[in-house]
Amino acid sequence: MIELKDVTKSFGELHVLRGVSLKVPMRQTTAIIGPSGAGKSVLLKLLVGLIRADSGEVLCFGADMGRADDDELYAVRRRFGMLFQDGALFDNLSVAENVEFPLIHHRRDLKPSQRRDRVMAALEQVGLPELADRPTGRLSGGQRKRVGIARAIITEPEVVLFDEPNSGLDPVTSDAIDGLILSMKKSLGVTFIIITHDIVGTLNVADHIGMLYEGRLVQFGPTEELVQAPNPILRRFLQRNVSLPDPGHSGFELPSVRQRAM
Repeated sequence: MIELKDVTKSFGELHVLRGVSLKVPMRQTTAIIGPSGAGKSVLLKLLVGLIRADSGEVLCFGADMGRADDDELYAVRRRFGMLFQDGALFDNLSVAENVEFPLIHHRRDLKPSQRRDRVMAALEQVGLPELADRPTGRLSGGQRKRVGIARAIITEPEVVLFDEPNSGLDPVTSDAIDGLILSMKKSLGVTFIIITHDIVGTLNVADHIGMLYEGRLVQFGPTEELVQAPNPILRRFLQRNVSLPDPGHSGFELPSVRQRAM
């Protein structure tokens, strides 16, 4: 279970989160959208205990992340995988070595041959097994994202966090990453939480959407329901990127990536 209860967070006089409450549906994909500075990345950091809330509760698998000690934080973090916004790859390591890195530090019970098997399986999952020995400096932007995703799933986490998975990618590559996320959701059966400002990508992959605006969660619910009946703030945000149905219109068709992945 992952839940935020009336969470607030400020940095000096800057109020980033103002009473945010959210219960994340497990084994589904939840996207948190909003403009820059809305508090999306701060929310991610709260979930894994990198920062602590000023008030309220951040509950992850039974642990209160605001009160957890180092051992509890470590135990919870092992249940998460994360794709960082820029991939955060080690350029002095090969693709396989990057993907293997979490196993070396967190699965010391595995033999080198077992780690290699897991690495190749993860690279197969993201469509890059032939690049295992390539230096990461020779990868394209889309390939770096895929390697980052492989590293995020290598420890078989229960929850995978995606920080702007489409950031910096061209539309074709972004579309491919959306398709990969969809296919992985079906094959892995884990919980995905995506922080993004990419509305088209959100509609492609998310089962649920939450809209952060000025530090508040102004709307949260199933994707289709929110698009059919967005509140005024969410409607303005969506209309800058996609065509919405008229209020009361019953027909809404999600973009093509979701259809291709079915």
